[in-house]
Amino acid sequence: MKSYLAFTKKEFCETVRTYKLLIMGAVFLLLGMMNPITAKITPQLLKSFMPAGIEITIAEPTAMDSWAQFFKNVPQMGLIILVIIFSGIMANEFSRGTLINMLTKGLSRSVVILSKFTMAVLLWTASYALCFGVTYVYTAYFWKGDGVSNILFSVFCLWLFGILLLATIMLGGVIFNSSYGCLLFTGGFVVALLLINIVPRLQKYNPITLASSNMALLANEMSVADFTLPIVICCLAVIGFVISAIALFNKKQL
Repeated sequence: MKSYLAFTKKEFCETVRTYKLLIMGAVFLLLGMMNPITAKITPQLLKSFMPAGIEITIAEPTAMDSWAQFFKNVPQMGLIILVIIFSGIMANEFSRGTLINMLTKGLSRSVVILSKFTMAVLLWTASYALCFGVTYVYTAYFWKGDGVSNILFSVFCLWLFGILLLATIMLGGVIFNSSYGCLLFTGGFVVALLLINIVPRLQKYNPITLASSNMALLANEMSVADFTLPIVICCLAVIGFVISAIALFNKKQL
């Protein structure tokens, strides 16, 4: 446990030193502000750009529009930034050879994987919570009393999918010795999930639902129960990927 805490602390210092903490915080803070503001000003922008003499009826924005921006921007921009930021989490160690001395002094290889995964999860959680908090505050300010059902559960689902991506990055980082290989591995995994989603019978099992059907949940087109199987499979995949990363890393020559 002491070695795990010590290495996790080292990973935190590395996160600060390499500006990952700053970049993630800035990006997700910006996204959190953009979501409600974009929803609020879009109707006015559309009206201002319409040619003279043409009138269109645009519905007044609601809190649902703000959360629609949240569940569009975070998967399309936030998760991409997350993958890029952590794509070199293992490749940097291999290229610099910084782990050799620590491993020869008795540091467990499983501690390396678990500490890096823990630090990545904590940074993702903090950044995501910041984005959600800012969006929630602005949405509550602009649309007082305009509540949205199942918002916390929907936010949790997207957070869990982010954890799955981090587990995929850890496995890809062990298999490949470069950040490019890790990016291709993670991108290939997401593409595979999208292809699986084409088959209607498999959609109810697919973890991609956690990041693609959030608005359907908020609009009551889907129920919480519809997300049970994707959540279970996502959790099993996370555990399986982390265990596989540890097993492969134990056999890997540095």
